[in-house]
Formats: sequence, structure tokens, C-alpha cells
Amino acid sequence: MQITPFSKGEEIAPIALAIHELVNELPTTMRSKNSNGVRIEDGEIIDYNYTGPVLEKVLNEGEIIHTIPETGPYSGIPVIVVPIKENEEVICVIGIVDITKGIFSDLKEITRRPQQRNHRGEFY
Repeated sequence: MQITPFSKGEEIAPIALAIHELVNELPTTMRSKNSNGVRIEDGEIIDYNYTGPVLEKVLNEGEIIHTIPETGPYSGIPVIVVPIKENEEVICVIGIVDITKGIFSDLKEITRRPQQRNHRGEFY
């Protein structure tokens, strides 16, 4: 499988579905630079012609964005969108919608082990 700036939703769907499964079925979006892509929820492709405001922004800026969109189907919900680059050019973007509203990030922080222990080996 090859992703190009012209890959269509049907062509990138297998990769987006795999990522969707890896993130425990959090809503997942993916599109190429020159074609709209896919929107996936609950293990099902909802749309093969999807784009969103944050996907568009990452396509243009080429940087990872963590934000809460003000428009679109995920308005008011935290999203993370990352660019996929080839030879420094953005060829596609992938987004995850954090419907937990940050619970995963909070748990990661809570469960992070302290860097130092006291002399008895207890954590503080």
C-alpha cells in the first residue's frame, strides 16, 4: 500500500481503520493532501469524503496540533492531528478525537512514576 498526496478515502481506509483499532476505537479521521478522506467511528467508516477544519490546518502548517475545534462534527471535543510527511512535504494527515475529553492524558500523568525515590524506596 502506498499513500500519496492524491490518495482517496477508499485507498487510505485500511490504514485509518488500523489506527482506529489501536486507539481503542476513538473516532479517527484521515485524508491526503489533495483528496478528502475517511471518518471512522465505532469500527465503521462513516464517510469516504471527509475533511475537517483541523485536518485542513495541519495540511497547511505541517505541524502537530492539539486543539478543540469550534466547528464540524467534533466541535467542543479535543482532537490531535498529525501530519505524515515525505521529503518534508505533508502528504496526508491523521486525526484522533479524544471523546474521553482528556481522561487518557490525565491517566497518563497520574500513573507516571516519580523520577526520584527516597532512601526506603517509597514513592513521594
